[in-house]
Amino acid sequence: MNTKEFLKALSDGSTVSGYEYRINDTIMYAFKKYTDETIIDDLGNIISLKKSKANVSNMKIMLAAHMDEIGLMVKYIEDNGFIRFTNIGGIDPRTILGQEVIVHGKKDLFGVIGSKPPHLQEASELNKAIKIEDMIIDLGYSKEQLEGIVDIGDVITIRRELKSLQDSRIVGKSLDDKAGIVAMFECAKELEKINHEADIYFVSTVQEEVGVRGAFTSTYRINPDIGIAIDVGFGFTPELPKYETLDMGKGPGITMGGNIHPGLREHLVNIAKDYNIPFQYEIAPGPTGTDGRAMQITREGIPTLCLSIPLRYMHTSVEVVDMTDIKNTGKLLAFFIASISNENLEGLLCY
Repeated sequence: MNTKEFLKALSDGSTVSGYEYRINDTIMYAFKKYTDETIIDDLGNIISLKKSKANVSNMKIMLAAHMDEIGLMVKYIEDNGFIRFTNIGGIDPRTILGQEVIVHGKKDLFGVIGSKPPHLQEASELNKAIKIEDMIIDLGYSKEQLEGIVDIGDVITIRRELKSLQDSRIVGKSLDDKAGIVAMFECAKELEKINHEADIYFVSTVQEEVGVRGAFTSTYRINPDIGIAIDVGFGFTPELPKYETLDMGKGPGITMGGNIHPGLREHLVNIAKDYNIPFQYEIAPGPTGTDGRAMQITREGIPTLCLSIPLRYMHTSVEVVDMTDIKNTGKLLAFFIASISNENLEGLLCY
């Protein structure tokens, strides 16, 4: 499975927070070739271990990217078969009206999201965003036909397939943060060619979108010397301030701020410069909105880094990333990991 095929399998799959297990086999199969052992913990995190090539160290470096995505959930079925639904994670209602969806019941059912036509809206309604509670999903079935197939609590995803734009850009749903998992995959492949003293834990975390839950439990279990979160950052578009965004195709954002260990961040920047790997700076004065905020404050505290892959149209079904950014993120991670040794670790972690 090549990098793009792996990303497509992840993006096209259904991994709404709390229901990520649907793509477990895909992730485990991809990492199996490049890691030594894999487990699924009690919360559902997939932890793949690549052991030290030096056999001289108990150092542990943990990489984390979340496998869950935002989605919807059935909350009521009308007598006429229309489905009322609610959100799981941070969904903007303006982005889902008119979308095609898949309701994941006893079998997957195709449907569409609809609402009152603008022709029939009151004047006071026309200038207001339609709320989720005023939308319905139309499957074309009556309530009687849905019995035994769809139940309250079934999850729903937007129906979307990963597609290529021009050059190296791709578009699809849930690239936040399937792109991060693929960057870890690229790192694992790169480490096959490089010696590293540390044991490397590649963790595909669950339930990030509803409270970074998987990162808390997996970090507690592993108790790494260094934790690195790989997520996405806001890719530049014309309506956004340049200083709040990352340029597409110019490498990952290296996060700066209180969530980030300053010594490790400086070392990461130096590695990027030494190996001519393009990178950008990302500013996060407070806790990052990533698994990194959980990693940093687990147990007695974990020295943490965060890399952000530029992504446009976050939390929509048409998220856009550049494949070169994913590959450069994986390459930077690999060279950083290879640079960490028993000899320099203590010095890097000093304040």
